[in-house]
Amino acid sequence: MEISLTVNGEARTSDVEPRLLLVHYLRTVLGLTGTNVGCDTSSCGACTVLIDGESVKSCTVLAVQADGLDVTTIEGLAPSAEEMHPMQQAFREHHGLQCGYCTPGMVLAAVSLLAENPSPTERDVRLGLEGNLCRCTGYHNIVKAVLAAAGQQVSP
Repeated sequence: MEISLTVNGEARTSDVEPRLLLVHYLRTVLGLTGTNVGCDTSSCGACTVLIDGESVKSCTVLAVQADGLDVTTIEGLAPSAEEMHPMQQAFREHHGLQCGYCTPGMVLAAVSLLAENPSPTERDVRLGLEGNLCRCTGYHNIVKAVLAAAGQQVSP
């Protein structure tokens, strides 16, 4: 099937198998390997992208379902190659990553969370990110990073 969608601000048209998952389309067809495959069962959130601004686990979406939609991956989040997105900067400044495997999905889920709730509490952040798993940080610094990106004072 032919699909046309916008990925990171660029119009893309491709012929794809109807059963191709969006995560595999992004990684294998477009070469956007920042979107990770963690579990293939929608349990971990490593494959999270933004579709029309909302966080979606791309292992649960067929590429054909994204036809006509706007997809943002971690590669398209920053305004330029020289500048990070505020959420990326907050993760960096507040040590919200260790191995980095969950980070792209976690960052995009956090961006979507702040779009829905620009002034979250710590509890809101923890609940909002519960579908994204991190095996390294214990979430403390991830939560601090999201709160900092929301403009809230966080303790060191």
